[in-house]
Amino acid sequence: MRVELDEPKCVASGQCVMAAPEVFDQRDDDGVAILLDEHPADELHDGVREAAAICPAAAIRLVEG
Repeated sequence: MRVELDEPKCVASGQCVMAAPEVFDQRDDDGVAILLDEHPADELHDGVREAAAICPAAAIRLVEG
């Protein structure tokens, strides 16, 4: 799996950080999400999929494979 984050679309809700804290974080100055791991380990995939599903801005894209 490869994770792509469209930072300009992010609305800083923090949902991704709560779902997958090993993969996402937020900038201190504006709360916009940042990607910590573009290729997360297999055991993190469920959390990353949840993060993508609940992102209110649809800023997370997953490339499976």
